[in-house]
Amino acid sequence: MFCPRCGSNQSEELKFCKVCGANLYAVRQAVDTRDTGGKIDWSQSWFADMRSDAESKRRKDELDHRRGIAPEVRRYNEIKGGVITASVGVAFAIFLKVFMEGLVLSGEVSPAAAEILSRLWVVGVIPMFVGIALIINGVFVSKRLAQIAMQAAQSGSSLPEKETNPLELRSADTTEFIPSGFSVTEETTKHLISSDYKQ
Repeated sequence: MFCPRCGSNQSEELKFCKVCGANLYAVRQAVDTRDTGGKIDWSQSWFADMRSDAESKRRKDELDHRRGIAPEVRRYNEIKGGVITASVGVAFAIFLKVFMEGLVLSGEVSPAAAEILSRLWVVGVIPMFVGIALIINGVFVSKRLAQIAMQAAQSGSSLPEKETNPLELRSADTTEFIPSGFSVTEETTKHLISSDYKQ
């Protein structure tokens, strides 16, 4: 079997490629069970899991850019989602508190169950804290990310400038090479021109 990633020849009983580590078992399954009659749903295929998180984030950012969703809009949506989630958590806690108190006061519940039911309202605190976390993230953390994205957009680059490390090598710039004053074949052609060879 040939590895689809690196093209090396591998034996049939191997599960992973010896050269690049590709999952050959999944490739064999895909080849053996493929349906040639219909369209392939690439999102459900075995290699959909191989996409990196960075690639999916880049695609999401590109879709947001095409839709006109700026980082500042995403920040406001995150804050709005946090307010809604926290409000639902508080409302759920109040509902559970009132409902469970009604059950306990009815007198048809055992004392052990009454203890549990009277404290069940705490479940509503979980979405409230999730909402508060979203609000804090939107107000403080996402604000800084939105500022970085705005600075990058104003400077014309698509990515924010990363902090420079003095020990890190910078990327190559091919325009900085000094042009040579001679050609590789210069001496050879001069030799041919100046030779005494006569035809």
